[in-house]
Amino acid sequence: MNTTARLAAFGGALALLAAGGFAVGNTVGPVSAATSTGAGHGDMSGEHAGMADPADELPGGLASSKDGYTFAVAGATPEPGRFSFTITGPDGKPVTAFDVEHEKQLHLIVVRRDTSGFQHVHPEMAPDGTWSVPLTLPAAGSYRAFADFAPTGGKAMTLGVDLSVAGNYRPATYATSRTAQVDGYTVRLDGGLTAGKTSPLTLTVSRGGIPVTDLQPYLAAYGHLVALREGDLAYLHVHPDGAPGDGKTPAGPQVKFAAEVPSAGTYRLFLDFRHGGVVRTAEFTLTTGH
Repeated sequence: MNTTARLAAFGGALALLAAGGFAVGNTVGPVSAATSTGAGHGDMSGEHAGMADPADELPGGLASSKDGYTFAVAGATPEPGRFSFTITGPDGKPVTAFDVEHEKQLHLIVVRRDTSGFQHVHPEMAPDGTWSVPLTLPAAGSYRAFADFAPTGGKAMTLGVDLSVAGNYRPATYATSRTAQVDGYTVRLDGGLTAGKTSPLTLTVSRGGIPVTDLQPYLAAYGHLVALREGDLAYLHVHPDGAPGDGKTPAGPQVKFAAEVPSAGTYRLFLDFRHGGVVRTAEFTLTTGH
């Protein structure tokens, strides 16, 4: 995956499941010119001509299908506490061959549309191509699930489906924040986001006021950063500069990234890092130009 990537804007409509379960949707709503800029892990242009497949005009993560591949939920009613799905190919059959990207064949990101409840998990694939992972959506509301993968012989892509949990929805709000506290760790974010330009970001990890200099590799990196634009959940997953064991990248306390966002707005950022054998997630809120 490239260290710098443009964000993809997307939105979605929801479809309901049986009572007590997730709701799962494969359709998407209209995409405005303001929200169709950029791409997730692919290279999507904002201008298309001719009789191109409409799905090809959507940024990564917005559609459940692209280039003949489909993010398909397995079964009408997902098993409680578990999420199962397949990636079907152009022949309509489940794909069973995927390239390994950062130690995994597929990365699954799930987040509620108010940017709460963030989860980065890794399903296991059965021989028949069915992916399955324990997954609990902790509160009522609308969620988006992103499958990030590269089919062997094909292009890397990010497909998305909508999930929903019935109940009394209470959206969360977040003030601008550059410092996160998680399990006794303090993570500080330095740098800013400028629309249309590459922005260097540095995350510094400490514990009890002491810099952490022995971060542990997690998925072949010292950190993974996901950025989501508030409102439409424009999506970017980037990896840091350098790699563990390359002889030049220190194991903390700083983890450096470069990200490019396509438009002004407020973004929620999620840093996954590993220390003491445990993966933790630090959350931040930034507004472009601040």
